[in-house]
Amino acid sequence: MKLNSKKVFSFYSNKTVLITGESGFKGSWLASWLNSLGAKVVGFSDKVPTNPSLYEDLELNEVINSARGDIRDSDALNELVFDTKPDLIFHLAAQPLVHYSYKEPIETFSTNIIGTANLINAVRLLDEINHKCSVVLITSDKVYKNNEWIWGYRETDELWGKDPYSASKSSTEQIIYSMIYSYFSKTKSSVNFSTARAGNVIGGGDWSENRIVPDLMRAVSSDSTAIVRNPNSVRPWQHVLEPLRGYLYLGYYLYEKNINHEAFNFGPNIADNFTVSDIINKFSTWDKIKVQIDTEQAKKFKSEAGLLRLSCEKATNLLNWKPLLSFHETCTFTLDWYRSYFENKADISKFTREQIDLYMSLLDERK
Repeated sequence: MKLNSKKVFSFYSNKTVLITGESGFKGSWLASWLNSLGAKVVGFSDKVPTNPSLYEDLELNEVINSARGDIRDSDALNELVFDTKPDLIFHLAAQPLVHYSYKEPIETFSTNIIGTANLINAVRLLDEINHKCSVVLITSDKVYKNNEWIWGYRETDELWGKDPYSASKSSTEQIIYSMIYSYFSKTKSSVNFSTARAGNVIGGGDWSENRIVPDLMRAVSSDSTAIVRNPNSVRPWQHVLEPLRGYLYLGYYLYEKNINHEAFNFGPNIADNFTVSDIINKFSTWDKIKVQIDTEQAKKFKSEAGLLRLSCEKATNLLNWKPLLSFHETCTFTLDWYRSYFENKADISKFTREQIDLYMSLLDERK
């Protein structure tokens, strides 16, 4: 089955889609995109995680149905899943920050592991009534045992984690496998699952702590200087719309193909070898951005990887997905969003939709 972007995007019209963690950075972009495609979007999260908040700036509460609840509350999740009966679920609810996981390891483990187990258990209710549903479980590129290889990790490589966040995500993959194997069979189940692994996305509206782009933008907001710890670290930088397109392709693929428990990587081209300094150089074209390098600050942060790359051959071969934007375009999309935000915050929802439309038009031009 050769995936076609227009076919994929039209598929979501009138589909009921549940997004856990819809109030977060990636969840807000996904909710906005799905809403523009005509999906009936339902959200579930415990709170709006940042201030400023992309979710609030896009006024998503006015166009989607959001329920507030903790992913660790199995009763609330069971009730929502059964009442909603979604056609597709994108599970993004998580404690997503490596540095925070050192301070709050138990919260990290319980949210990421038990929360995912709760969701899968809730979906068993749909299977019992033979309701067709596809579930994309978003984990992380940090599930892999990182040997700082120059080549990209494949979906079959060893999973491991030496910090609480990474360990929570690799453990979650094991929980996913065990529950699918125990409760959902290929011959009987009406529910299909897959995991998606991506990381280090950038894009407008990210205000998370200890991330390079939000740090730069907070400095702009306060007219201060951003402190940079590890200028030479290499990351698989990609715009947030890139993995989200992968998730949308994967949801469609699961629904149409009826596969179960396949893992997929979504990352930039393996040849793209860009550092934190490269990001800074791109963003420093805006004269409001001021940066100071202080490598001594890095000593306060444990276990930051120097190199992490993904192989996305599987996504290319099976989903017809590959990165669309160059590194320059990724930075331009992101910087343009923040410029628009600071210049005219009232119109940022419209500008965000325009970026989604521009991204989809580029897909048509470059296919």
